[in-house]
Amino acid sequence: MNDQKKRRTMLIYIIVALIAYVLVSNLLFPQIRNAQITTVEYSTFLSDVEDGKVKEVELNTGTNTIRYTQKDDAESHIYETTLFPNDTQLVPVLREHDVEFSASIPNQSNDLWLYMLLSYGLPLLIFLGGGWLINRRLRKQMGDDNSMNFGGGFGGFGMGGLGKSNAKMVKGEETGVTFKDVAGQDEAKESLVEIVSFLKNPDKYTAIGARCPRGALLVGPPGTGKTLLARAVAGEAGVPFFQISGSEFVEMFVGRGAAKVRDLFKQASEKAPCIVFIDEIDAVGKSRDSSLNSNDEREQTLNQLLSEMDGFDNQKGIVVLAATNRPETLDQALLRPGRFDRRIPVELPDLAGREAILKIHADDVKMEPGIDLSVIAKSTPGASGADLANIINEAALRAVRNGRSRVSQEDLLESVDVVIAGEKKKSTVLSEHEKEVVSYHETGHAIVAAMQKGSAPVTKITIVPRTSGALGFTMQVDEDEHFLTTRQQAKDKIAVLCGGRAAEELIFGEMTTGASNDIERATSLARAMVTQYGMSEKFGMVALGHQRNRYLGGGAELTCSEGTAQEIDAEVQRLVEEGHQTALRTLQENRFKLHEIAHYLQRKETITGEEFMNILTRDDGFAPKMAAMKRD
Repeated sequence: MNDQKKRRTMLIYIIVALIAYVLVSNLLFPQIRNAQITTVEYSTFLSDVEDGKVKEVELNTGTNTIRYTQKDDAESHIYETTLFPNDTQLVPVLREHDVEFSASIPNQSNDLWLYMLLSYGLPLLIFLGGGWLINRRLRKQMGDDNSMNFGGGFGGFGMGGLGKSNAKMVKGEETGVTFKDVAGQDEAKESLVEIVSFLKNPDKYTAIGARCPRGALLVGPPGTGKTLLARAVAGEAGVPFFQISGSEFVEMFVGRGAAKVRDLFKQASEKAPCIVFIDEIDAVGKSRDSSLNSNDEREQTLNQLLSEMDGFDNQKGIVVLAATNRPETLDQALLRPGRFDRRIPVELPDLAGREAILKIHADDVKMEPGIDLSVIAKSTPGASGADLANIINEAALRAVRNGRSRVSQEDLLESVDVVIAGEKKKSTVLSEHEKEVVSYHETGHAIVAAMQKGSAPVTKITIVPRTSGALGFTMQVDEDEHFLTTRQQAKDKIAVLCGGRAAEELIFGEMTTGASNDIERATSLARAMVTQYGMSEKFGMVALGHQRNRYLGGGAELTCSEGTAQEIDAEVQRLVEEGHQTALRTLQENRFKLHEIAHYLQRKETITGEEFMNILTRDDGFAPKMAAMKRD
């Protein structure tokens, strides 16, 4: 049993003990104290006396109550009633019916102590005794009696391991990762090479008076390999590697998070030179300005982390690496020089990087000869390293499902569709009319895209429903990598997004819900053109908003007055409508081809870009016309 399981077991024991304490103190002991006692009216008591049922009566002047038993009650029930004030006839009545009676004046202090003992003392004693037994058992499992206690603990016994950092430590050579296992992040690796060099040969740096950076912050979208890079640094340097998540510092008990930070750096100091890696540091390193409580557990933990990063001697070779995809939320004190000296972007890979990542993962999978990974790399712009690894794995799974021992090019192409749009949805069967509508919708996208001068070529059109909810999609793949988008290219993209809805209106005179995602993307792009890119003629080069989170795809947040916001909405509507009209004109001019390609797609369900272009350019007079439109 590892430490984490032991701590989880201990917490379960504590929760069970607390529940038992509540049940015992509130349910069991009150029932024991009140067992066999039935409350009755005073008139009922008198009736029982007159009927000769009462055997013995006790008059309690302290509580002003009467308790009595009945002659024929085999279970010896006790009946209790309130003594009627100034009833001078009670004693003569009892004597008349030969009822034994007595009076008592109880010692109230003794009753109070007895009540306290039964209500609180005994249950608490059971709770503490159970806790002691649990603590003793866990000490034996941990093999270290002292590690289970801190200052008397909670309720008089230890809370094992709550002050421990729980960081996973592996030796550098045991990480199994070096820089050669990391592809697509050449700039990030170059920034980390110096840290590796210092950890390997610190003398040449100390000789000139240079010091190793105390920390480096790896910043980038999810799945780009930040953790992999940190492990690769440890593997290259051959030093111990401590890994912990920022959320593990946040505890329910005040002060425990700070204790974990102290313990982590204590362990690191003992194992120096080493690397400490804190994943998702934003969980503990959020800006203190945004906290309503100025003395909460997270802030104490952050203060301790700042203190430890200032306090350790980095000549020993302790390097702190951290990863986050929300750098804008981090406290500025954490980012100043002397703590995290370097900010290393770990961005989404470019075309060459994607191909290199695919090759690394493809080496672990049996492939058919002649596999072209460059086609897959071109088909996945914006994919992270984790996405690309998933594509290779999905291709291998598909090959096994189809009874083959090697992955084919078709498996890889289909796995791209699976990662982008989801698996084929076999349970969804479109009616012939719906299939026709979807065919025209996707063909509308493709024809408008083909007519745009700077648009990426269409490589695939399908009307097979996917588990993502898409009833079809049109795939475009650029021949080259692009890092800039012109205003005209953005407007052309909006027109392409409007092509599906325009085809529905043109052919069926109706609108369907199938364009919802297209509308959302077109509106988002138009809003970005106005508020972030300065591509609006009305507002010019003015920033009217900013993206809330660059790496997590957060929406834009306006930074303008309400009046300006209304004008922005009107400008966004104008840009989208302009793209809509462009799509309508393009499809009207190519109505014949729209019918021909849509009918062909309806029959085949999936066609390649080559098939699409062959039909589109089949008419001898059409190809020169299209070429002229692209030149214009």
